[in-house]
Amino acid sequence: KSFGCEIEFKIEGNLPIDKIKCFTTRPDTLFGFSFLAVSVDHEISKYFSENKEFQEFKKECSKTGTTEEAIAIGEKIGFKTNLMAINPLNPSQKVPVFFANFVLMDYGFGAVFGCPAHDQRDYDFAKKYDLKIKTVVKPEDQDDKFIVEKEAYSGSGIIINSEFLNGLRVPEESIIKTIEILEEKNIGKKKINFRLKDWGVSRQRYWGCPIPVAYDENGDVTAIPKKDLPVKLPEKVDLNSKGNPLDFKEDWKNVIINGKKYTRETDTLDTFVCSSWYYLRFCSPKESEYGFKKEEIDYWMPVDQYIGGVEHAILHLLYSRFFMKAIGYKNQNFKFDEPFQGLFTQGMVCHETYKDKNNNWLSPDQIVSDGDKYYKKDEPDNIVKVGPSESMSKSKKNVIDPENIMNSYGADAVRLFILSDSPPEKDVQWSEQGMNASYKFLQKLWTLHNKIKVKIQNNFNLTGSENNLENFTNQMINKITNNLENFSYNVMIANIYETYNFLNKQIAKKINSKSLKENYIKILILLTPAIPHFTSECIEDLNVLGNLEWPETNSKFLNEDKIDYVVQINGKKRLILNENRDMNQESLLVKLKTNKISQKYLKDKSINKIIFVKNRLINLLINE
Repeated sequence: KSFGCEIEFKIEGNLPIDKIKCFTTRPDTLFGFSFLAVSVDHEISKYFSENKEFQEFKKECSKTGTTEEAIAIGEKIGFKTNLMAINPLNPSQKVPVFFANFVLMDYGFGAVFGCPAHDQRDYDFAKKYDLKIKTVVKPEDQDDKFIVEKEAYSGSGIIINSEFLNGLRVPEESIIKTIEILEEKNIGKKKINFRLKDWGVSRQRYWGCPIPVAYDENGDVTAIPKKDLPVKLPEKVDLNSKGNPLDFKEDWKNVIINGKKYTRETDTLDTFVCSSWYYLRFCSPKESEYGFKKEEIDYWMPVDQYIGGVEHAILHLLYSRFFMKAIGYKNQNFKFDEPFQGLFTQGMVCHETYKDKNNNWLSPDQIVSDGDKYYKKDEPDNIVKVGPSESMSKSKKNVIDPENIMNSYGADAVRLFILSDSPPEKDVQWSEQGMNASYKFLQKLWTLHNKIKVKIQNNFNLTGSENNLENFTNQMINKITNNLENFSYNVMIANIYETYNFLNKQIAKKINSKSLKENYIKILILLTPAIPHFTSECIEDLNVLGNLEWPETNSKFLNEDKIDYVVQINGKKRLILNENRDMNQESLLVKLKTNKISQKYLKDKSINKIIFVKNRLINLLINE
């Protein structure tokens, strides 16, 4: 939900319209108002139905996606009307009204006011159409002469250049105060707006789950009898027909129920609906009398963790929640209200998009490059336009063939690259260089494995050499376990690189072979979620038999996790303190006060400034 305000803007022009209403979450920036933008489907569009230029513009807008991502990365285009909007807080200010491709009818009233200085989308639009950009919010550390120049400022701060709103803190004071003023003047009112609208569960097309109802000659609805369930779609239909093919399948559509003529419902359910109760069926996959057994769903439900891309997290999740609430409605034998305990929305894998000179989409394997320009393969005169990086999709052909990647690099290299590129909730930008780097790192890991194998076979029986290794292994068990549980997969990959560096240095020393093997096997198990094929090969190569379980942390080694801190006085290194990892500045200062060497430099001196770098150093700036 969005908290904001409904505002009525008076309109001047030669059309029979005197006001346009819009919803905004930032009424406090009204003094930075420089244009009013409406959707191409706004009610005023009917006055432009004979305008050829507008109709061309509307057609161009239809090519822009309607998702937030598509609007954010797409070019902002507008069609200027002959209307002017009046600023309700400053009636002497009049600004142009545009139709704009980034305004959608399904949010608010299909109209927004533009404040370019404090919204990047509005800023891009204002730059394109040479509109005024007036700064009305400054960061707290800037004076009133602060000006937005290269990009919009959308952070917190103080209102400026806004007459009676000046000095209000953004956002905690400014929004509420502005709404109060607008309500007093009867030109606006506080409102909470919801993006989520009523959802339809049916679609007018062939593929989908049939809706088991039918209509009599009067249009009254009846359920398909149980004996005739499930309703199955006809297999032979004309998919080239206009509209829904089921409307033309008379022998399927017309049905007799209890001796009376009926017409089947030809809409089908959204395909997300079809799979919205599978989690209940998973609890009782062999139950033949009913969809699930009560005692089994009582044991297994709800699902611990739901993971899906953004489109699943919206649609599939919505329908799944509906099913649970519908099944549980007035049902004493069904105790669940929600299907999933946790939600994690993962990012998408993205790639550049390409179009030839005829505006046709091209796949990456259809183009070549000479370093500066891209060309269609075997057509050097056909220069390729490189578009923005977008989620991989078959329609835009910006996909990478998984089979080619597997054959070139192997599954583990792909997994390593995707996990290491960014946090899993963010999009991954596909990179051939990144894939190469992951592949080469796996080769380095294999070389390291062979060195460790030799060390293990040497059967060194040293004592006291294993402490560092045990200490490190237990730290890694703790770190990687926590990172897996917290979905910090990119941090886990950083742990793998850290492990490689440590083991590479460790095996250069003489080391107890038994301890090395025990700890190395634990480390291989830790790496398995990221590179399972590699670790399986290594474990087999070491002739490890029996079941392997996830290793547990020995807290004794975590408590002894100490590191060296460099202590500087006025930038010069004076001593090393070996203390616990992750100590804060205050704790380290306490240790310094009891150290004889540091007291020699600090006695009768005042500390003017402290520079502290976690797990590395502390620098005390004192009067000499």
